[in-house]
Amino acid sequence: MADTGEKAASGITVLCGGAMQGLITDAVTLLLPNDRIDVRFGLTSTLRKEIENGAAFDIALLPRPDIEALIRFGRIAEGSDTDTMRSAIGVAVRTGVPKPRIDTVDAFRRALREARLITYSDGPSGLYIAGLLDRLGIAAEMKPKTRLTTGPVAELVAAGEADIGIQQIVAILPVKGAVLVGPLPTELQSIIVYAAGISASSANAQAARTFIAFLASPEVVRLIRTKGLEPGRAGT
Repeated sequence: MADTGEKAASGITVLCGGAMQGLITDAVTLLLPNDRIDVRFGLTSTLRKEIENGAAFDIALLPRPDIEALIRFGRIAEGSDTDTMRSAIGVAVRTGVPKPRIDTVDAFRRALREARLITYSDGPSGLYIAGLLDRLGIAAEMKPKTRLTTGPVAELVAAGEADIGIQQIVAILPVKGAVLVGPLPTELQSIIVYAAGISASSANAQAARTFIAFLASPEVVRLIRTKGLEPGRAGT
């Protein structure tokens, strides 16, 4: 594990949004063998509901609005929250097909309208995309040719079940058979900030703090960037 100036984090349970699965899985492999980190991935809304209902955990790694809501709810300790990474939304197509232009608002709108089917998720990025289609004035037009999924949208694109997938870039890059076209146009982009918060009832708060500090270590910051993310802390 990275030298954070503290003992290695061990024996902690992390509840983490599904989009971060590839990153956190790889990050955990950098830990020492005696660092016992149990990570469970899931849909953000599902994990938040479980936490509100009393699920046991030491760290929640979720979009910042959900962490803040859980602080207000009393399930995450006030002052324990830390921004860990920033995630942009991108567009995916099947490997080998021509990439549509998406570099301007008009080009992105045109690409969606010309697609046979599009897909986006039920997660944080999907909520944003649903509102974005309305802002673009094409929500009604796109509704009959939109497929929602709880998993990686790029998997549907790779399987030929949708022409265009829109999701966090970190969830697009690992999928074989799909390729990232690029991020949404700057005017339409929404950066999702993932924050880590420690359970108000954690018996392993010190180990939890050590693990969160590890996520800001140089080795994990390098990994964060290879996954299409940016570190969440200024100056890292």
